[in-house]
Amino acid sequence: MAKDLTTSPLARQNILNNSYALEKLNEHLGLGGTLYNGELLFTKNQLVEIFGISESTIEKYLSSHHDELAANGYTVLRGRKLKEFKALLDVAVTDYGNKSPALGVFTFRATLNLAMVLVESELARSIRSRILDIVIDVMAERSGGHTKYINQRDCNYVPAAYQEFSYRKAFADALDYYVKMGKVKYGIYTNKVYHIVFRENAQEYKQILNLGKNDSPRDTMYAEVLKAIASLENGLASEIKAKFEELGRQLKPAEVDVLFEAADNNPFLKPIIEDARIKMASRDLGFRDALHQKLEAYIQSVPESDFERFLGEASHSLEEQLSDPEILAVFKRLKDR
Repeated sequence: MAKDLTTSPLARQNILNNSYALEKLNEHLGLGGTLYNGELLFTKNQLVEIFGISESTIEKYLSSHHDELAANGYTVLRGRKLKEFKALLDVAVTDYGNKSPALGVFTFRATLNLAMVLVESELARSIRSRILDIVIDVMAERSGGHTKYINQRDCNYVPAAYQEFSYRKAFADALDYYVKMGKVKYGIYTNKVYHIVFRENAQEYKQILNLGKNDSPRDTMYAEVLKAIASLENGLASEIKAKFEELGRQLKPAEVDVLFEAADNNPFLKPIIEDARIKMASRDLGFRDALHQKLEAYIQSVPESDFERFLGEASHSLEEQLSDPEILAVFKRLKDR
């Protein structure tokens, strides 16, 4: 999916929240800057030289993108900090409103942010292209080249998957014992569960993630999505059984459909389902470059904590997790519950 960084705040923020990509970009771009308190800072004059633009152009973007640039590190130095910074290089001080001397500076992150929106500079255009290349390389390197299963690098994935498997069995047993319908019911009602949680059936989901015929959708789902599915399946299994006991007979498909409609509108499930939709839509776009169009309204930028969670030192492949005694202990507790 092509990304135009100049027009997509979401794409920009997903890159700027990726500390691993920022580290590589700092190594490869060599923009310079002045190190102050452990962080590279750039003055407007320096950016004028780097990008080959006028200071008024920078001021224009500070006006049109102020909140975004400020969130990513643009700040105004005053007082002691300004004095310390001035001692590191010879800069002219701008007097804001005839009050105390002040100087606007960009962090490396804010400088990249400016490069992403700056359309007047050829160097900014070149940097945008380099940014996208480096982000792709970093994602492949940190994930072991398998973004399809990046969900499994989350330490919460294995317990969630095991728990969901347990509730899935209870749901399948309820359909088996209490619903009068052929074997097609398992596929039909699994798709109904998926539709309630993320508005797609299994085939739609597989197409969006470009999964193969033998790939299991649940193997690619995030822990939060699996928990939402488990909650729904557990509740439906209980409701189906209760209705069977009330009627004293197996349920007809139309009667089961009524229970699914009630679950779809259950206010107690709404928070966990909305969280699952946000996580799936946002992470799949940010990590897998996969767009869930039916969940487009739920897409947010991927937070910095998620990059650490799925790409950081604390994240591990599924094989590594399964060899961890603590994970095995979690399995035992779930099995014995």
